[in-house]
Amino acid sequence: MRSAKLTVRETAIFGLLGALMYASKILMEMLPNAHLIGAFIIALTVVYRKKALYPLYTFILLTGMFAGFANWWLPYLYIWAVLWAAAMLLPKRLPPRIAPLAYMLLCGLHGLGYGVLYAPAQVLLFGLNYQGMIAWIAAGLPFDVMHGISNFFCGALVVPLIHAIRLAERVSARQGA
Repeated sequence: MRSAKLTVRETAIFGLLGALMYASKILMEMLPNAHLIGAFIIALTVVYRKKALYPLYTFILLTGMFAGFANWWLPYLYIWAVLWAAAMLLPKRLPPRIAPLAYMLLCGLHGLGYGVLYAPAQVLLFGLNYQGMIAWIAAGLPFDVMHGISNFFCGALVVPLIHAIRLAERVSARQGA
C-alpha cells in the first residue's frame, strides 16, 4: 500500500506531469476544443488513484498563473475533478478489450458535458436565472459537441499513456530512485 504522504520523488514527478499537461494544452490550442487533458487525467487516475489530484491541480495552478486567475478559471477547480472522480469509479483493472472504449467514452462524455459542468459557475458568478443558464448551455452546445468528439478520439491515448507511466515507474523502481 502506498503512503498518503508524498515523497520528494513523487513531488517532482507530479510537478512534471502537471507541467506536461499544461504544455500539451498550449501546444494544442490551435485546434478548437481539442486537448489531451482528459486523457492525462484518466491515465494518471488509473495509475496513481487519489494522488492523481496532485498533477491535476498543478496543471490548474499553472493554467491560472500563465493565463490569469480570472472568472473563467474558477470552474477549473471542480470541472476536472469531476472527470477524476468518474475515473476513480471505474474498476482499477478493466479488461483489455473494454478499457480503450471505456476511457474514450468517459473522455468524450466529459467534453460533451463541459458546458453543463461549467454552468453552476456562470450562475453564481453572473447571477443567471434558470432560463439564462439553459440559454448559456444551449449557446455553447456546438462547442461542447466538438469538445466531446475531440475528447473521445484523444481518449484513445489513455491506454498507451497508462502503459508508458507504468513502464517509467518500473524502470524507476529498478534503479532505486
